[in-house]
Amino acid sequence: MSFIAYPAIDVRAGRVVRLRQGDYAEQTNYPDAPLQVALAHAAQGARWLHLVDLDAARAGGYLLRPLLGEITATTSLQVQTGGGVRTEADVEALLEAGAARVVVGSLAIHQPEQVMQWIERYGSERITVALDARRGADGQWRLPSHGWTQPSERTLPGLAADYAASGLTHLLCTDIERDGMLSGPGVEMYTMLCAALPGVQVQASGGVRDARDVAAVRRAGCSGVVLGKALLEGRLSLSGVLAAC
Repeated sequence: MSFIAYPAIDVRAGRVVRLRQGDYAEQTNYPDAPLQVALAHAAQGARWLHLVDLDAARAGGYLLRPLLGEITATTSLQVQTGGGVRTEADVEALLEAGAARVVVGSLAIHQPEQVMQWIERYGSERITVALDARRGADGQWRLPSHGWTQPSERTLPGLAADYAASGLTHLLCTDIERDGMLSGPGVEMYTMLCAALPGVQVQASGGVRDARDVAAVRRAGCSGVVLGKALLEGRLSLSGVLAAC
């Protein structure tokens, strides 16, 4: 199985940003426009891009269709994108706009039966389920939603197993406490997931600082890694990661 690096572009109010631990009040802005960043990633050899509408993730209503169309029209990047996907019409609109995969997060937690139907209808290669987790004091990995602002009693291992049984191929999992912190990835969590879900391709996200972290999540069994802040701040070479992949 090939290992894929997904450079990430998180967009809020039209700007490339990064949040700390999903906190909308803890935002770092970056000067380049989203399309410029996508073009730079493509020039370094990226095959995939992870594009997130942060405004929509919290409130619904994906707003990046024009940007998605520009990226797919001007680059060869395959785009995995989401944020605010709540209905089947949203899924169809993104696929029609050029998305290779649609990322479903909040709805995947609260209405898993609906999302399982989409996996069956559109195919497991077209839907990525995002189960982003925060570990509680009791040791349980729970799944907040709506841009990580609303709590949930769902647990990561239980819901991930349900999706695996329904035919899921692509699972994106972020360790929320590490996201945007450059503190290293949650290798323990990914090791647990990959061992429990041998038929699922797990994408690691959150905390990656350098090439050693990329290697660590690969050894844990992940099929890919989402790269955000470390790339934007020049701490990690995308071309170097791609060469290693």
